[in-house]
Amino acid sequence: MKTEFLVQLDGAGTKAKDIILVVGATNRPQELDEAARRRFVKRLYIPLPSLEARLDMISRLLKNNQNDLTDENMGFIAESTKGYSGADVRALCTEAAMGPIRNCADIRTMDADSVRPINSEDFKDALRGVRSSVAARDLAFYKEWNDEFGSFAFESHESS
Repeated sequence: MKTEFLVQLDGAGTKAKDIILVVGATNRPQELDEAARRRFVKRLYIPLPSLEARLDMISRLLKNNQNDLTDENMGFIAESTKGYSGADVRALCTEAAMGPIRNCADIRTMDADSVRPINSEDFKDALRGVRSSVAARDLAFYKEWNDEFGSFAFESHESS
């Protein structure tokens, strides 16, 4: 199956005027052998979200939820999520959004408007339970792999 995929990727089954763009993603780049790497001519390392990106993600994820978070609170949350993936940040926001609901005595009879806004304590509680899913050793490995096989050098824009 892999051989057939690589043959098709080379264009053996397409006409000259047919152009196909193949985009792939993996968190196991070491599993790509030389033949596969040769066919994927652009290999891009996409790092974890920066502080600014995490802040933007949190703002966007909370935009439809009532919250009492100040800019300072948002900055603290973004700083506390260094090393989190986009999925981790989403999970954190989802968990924090459950805080006000968990505080309700009887959710079945409550009006939606009477649920309190999300606050910084909800995020502090969520941070205790939602951890980064990416190991530091994996990040180091991805950077090394990118240095050896990637199309572009990686420059960190966030201090360690």
